[in-house]
Amino acid sequence: MSVSDIKRIVLDVLKPHHPGIVELSQHLSVLEGVSGVNITIIEVDQDTETVKITVEGNAIVFEDVENSITEAGAVIHSVDSVSAGKRLVEEVETSQDR
Repeated sequence: MSVSDIKRIVLDVLKPHHPGIVELSQHLSVLEGVSGVNITIIEVDQDTETVKITVEGNAIVFEDVENSITEAGAVIHSVDSVSAGKRLVEEVETSQDR
């Protein structure tokens, strides 16, 4: 498997209020291999916002996503989910999820 096998990545990110989520999503959406971006605000503090960023595409390069987020003054707290391979596999609920 190579870095181009990443189809979806979900990130927990701490970012300043500026740039806003519209601008950040536009920066991420033009990266090579990315076909879509979703950013949801989870929490707002006085100086920062905690956001969940979902990036989808056919060949996501994690380092490019990470660099774009860092250039915006944000920090990745955690990589919460990764889908890789020839196709997306949706998560299946199990008894542990209940």
